[in-house]
Amino acid sequence: MRWTKRSGVAAAALALVIGLGFAPAATAAPLPVDHNFLAGIPAELANPGGSLPGSNDYSCKPSPEHPNPVVLVHGTAGSQQTNWISLVPALKNEGYCVFALTYGELSPQWPLSRIGGLGDKTVSAWQLKVFVDDVLAKTGAEKVDIVGHSQGTQIPTYWAKYYGGARHIDKYVSLAPFWQGSDGDGQGRSDLIAMFADALGLPPAAIPQTDCPDCVAAPNDDDFAAAIDAPNGPYVQGIDYTNIVTRYDQLVTPYTSGILAGPAGVEVTNIVVQDTCSLDRSDHLSIVANQRSEAMVLNALDPQHPRPVPCLAVPPYTGA
Repeated sequence: MRWTKRSGVAAAALALVIGLGFAPAATAAPLPVDHNFLAGIPAELANPGGSLPGSNDYSCKPSPEHPNPVVLVHGTAGSQQTNWISLVPALKNEGYCVFALTYGELSPQWPLSRIGGLGDKTVSAWQLKVFVDDVLAKTGAEKVDIVGHSQGTQIPTYWAKYYGGARHIDKYVSLAPFWQGSDGDGQGRSDLIAMFADALGLPPAAIPQTDCPDCVAAPNDDDFAAAIDAPNGPYVQGIDYTNIVTRYDQLVTPYTSGILAGPAGVEVTNIVVQDTCSLDRSDHLSIVANQRSEAMVLNALDPQHPRPVPCLAVPPYTGA
């Protein structure tokens, strides 16, 4: 065949097409991880009522490596953005489908809609049920993994025990839980709600009491804490639990309230972060937003592929 300039151009074009056809698909750049708990506040202000990049993507399909979507459950006065500035991108970068909700909000109107964890806890647990049902339906997954913080370690337990959630939970990771009660619960939570209402100029009656006809009241007239502890502690058969606590928790006092062995047949791992690194001075907030806790959460979710947990200085409040 006679080689011409035209045939050379055609060959080059063909080579380009073939090259493009067989080139590996471009991978998304990793999301930046900000190890500063307080950075969640400007993230909410920059995207009012939204979701952090990497979370609540309902087109995400769980992979064989990570078949369970991870659902993040915030603490008192938190939200789906303000509580998870570190863990959302960290989990997404590892290939998880990540979802986060805001429950128990002060009002449906922003910004009060992003001050969560202040409503009736039985209703909050129902909100979690509805949210997870939607996640499972849209992702096609059978189970989720739960990562909760503070009050967000209690709410999923009520869902598991009273709203049929147990069959949908595989792993349950709790940051700063208070299974055995805490000086920061009870009246302390009521005082926090009153403080927010007063600061925002709201009368106590303005705090919404969401109607929930399908909600289940605590049995035997128990309060919420007693209900999640009945009948044999907060744990449920078939779920693997990891509790991560810090000696410098200023709200869960004593911090050992979050350390609780499981009954026979329930796998429970209790971690005190200072046991492996005296430089870690994380508190109730920064335990959610530092590299050490991040590694511990990832190891709890994927124990078959453990990673080293670095020993480094972690300050209170921020984590960075």
